Amino acid sequence: MRVAVLIQDRCKPNSNAFRYLERFAGMCGGECIQIEDNKCRILETACPPCFYRARLCPGNAVIVINLPEELDTDMTHCYGENGFRLFRLPAPRQQQVVGILGPNGVGKSTAINLLSGSIKPNLGDWKNAPPDWDEIISTFPRGELRDYLGLVAEEGVSIAVKPQNIDKLPKLWSGKVRGLLARVDDRDEFEECAQLVGVDHLLDRELAALSGGELQRVAICATILKEADVYFFDEPSSYLDIYERMRMVKIVQDLASKGKRVIVVEHDLAILDVLCDLIHIVYGERAAYGIFTPARSTRSAINMYLDGFLPEENVRIRDKKIEFLRGRIRGEGIGLPILKWGDMEKTLGDFKLKTGEGMVRSAEVVGVVGPNATGKTTMVKMIAGEMEPDQGWCTMEAKVSYKPQHVQTDFEGTVEEWLNTELGNKWRTGEFHTQVVRPLQVDQLVDLKAKKLSGGELQAVSITICLGKEADLYLLDEPSAHLDANARMEAAKAIRRTMESNEKAAMVIDHDIYFIDIVSDSLLVFDGEGGKHGKAVGPLILRKGMNKFLEDIDMTFRRDHESYRPRINKPNSRKDREQKVAGEYFYIE
Repeated sequence: MRVAVLIQDRCKPNSNAFRYLERFAGMCGGECIQIEDNKCRILETACPPCFYRARLCPGNAVIVINLPEELDTDMTHCYGENGFRLFRLPAPRQQQVVGILGPNGVGKSTAINLLSGSIKPNLGDWKNAPPDWDEIISTFPRGELRDYLGLVAEEGVSIAVKPQNIDKLPKLWSGKVRGLLARVDDRDEFEECAQLVGVDHLLDRELAALSGGELQRVAICATILKEADVYFFDEPSSYLDIYERMRMVKIVQDLASKGKRVIVVEHDLAILDVLCDLIHIVYGERAAYGIFTPARSTRSAINMYLDGFLPEENVRIRDKKIEFLRGRIRGEGIGLPILKWGDMEKTLGDFKLKTGEGMVRSAEVVGVVGPNATGKTTMVKMIAGEMEPDQGWCTMEAKVSYKPQHVQTDFEGTVEEWLNTELGNKWRTGEFHTQVVRPLQVDQLVDLKAKKLSGGELQAVSITICLGKEADLYLLDEPSAHLDANARMEAAKAIRRTMESNEKAAMVIDHDIYFIDIVSDSLLVFDGEGGKHGKAVGPLILRKGMNKFLEDIDMTFRRDHESYRPRINKPNSRKDREQKVAGEYFYIE
């Protein structure tokens, strides 16, 4: 089955894509490509030459896809003749946490809308009104999903959704945290939930004054306060440190243990691994189509995703596997110091930061880890020159390129114009294009307006701009935020490749253990009490740094015996106890 998906935002009048399709409209005599009312249309019955012409449309405005024949009867929803198509659905299950793993833009949000009943599946027939529920349900095999859709059809189900973009919450509610939580409290458990999630001290704060991590916790609290049959959590770990992520895991699992159906979309694979009972992989092409696979065990699903091959479907979803190297020796090619510091101190209100002595050397990537609000961003800002230390010293005769934690842009033009302004022609060809631009898929965003980028798209462009600038030291604050699992791994490898090939240095703040494991040669570890005091220790060699960090939060990791990826041990399990006795909190080879 061959279909053409046309991305309207890239094919507006006066765009290169619109002019290209206008030139070929009606050329074959069969009107396969049409222009009506300043809108482009490509028939599904188009002849092979017109499909070929459409495939060459500039700006990636048209995506021509060949779908397996067995999907002919599995289409769940279609947004129009040249619109996005979704095949199959995940199945909510009672008393279980079901995970969804896959790239952004392949139908996770559409699936949530279909399962909630806010959109009725049209089974691919976009021309007519959606079929009745009996016909819809009969197309799904007997099982959890069919039973669930029967509930949606008969009596409806109540849904609670924790949204992905929590940064927009202050625009939806202008007031104090207490007012927001009281408004959604269906359980009459307002005080208990606030304490459970750790936001009881924020109740009298204005929502607009909260940090990203605080907003995330408020959003989780607001979601579990609602009385619902099904709970959807979309990227619940964003902005949270590893301690808060594990608290979130327990809260969500407790919700499922009470008989609720829970579905989680999450890109931190370590958290997804420990959180979920089953996982659906979703694959496809961004903005074109998405296909949900049947649920698999958590370990199998994650390993298949990393491998990039689904054996049961006989489908390769990635050109190369994502590898975690066992016994890797870090820092073999590290050179001379680029940055040195000693005994810096900074007081901000009631918070005080102290550092020991440390250095960063050429061709080295220093991962920066620790609880939220213990001074990681403050130290990076002092190194970047955005803040002056109250005392201590920092010596650096080097240019700095800095990507802040919260990325945004006021640039009015396209991504292409933005990249030209920041980097000139460097991003178009050569090693930088191969190592950074293409792996982060920024080359597919060039025709989009910079101000209209999604969170993940904006993050990818910001990383590209940071790495593309001429500098000796690159500072990246939470580069994995909003990126899907695959994009996170590609970003980590892009940072490493840039530092190694150019003999530059980087400091990378992040909370994703997989990301830190791939990107880092050494670790700068922060400890202390959030919002009150923090201390930086290191940089330490990776293993020693991870052991210190994980000992502080009382958590151990092991290596998966197939993929060698880090996996969180269950608290007080045999493996957890053995590693603590051995003093090896990260993993034992």
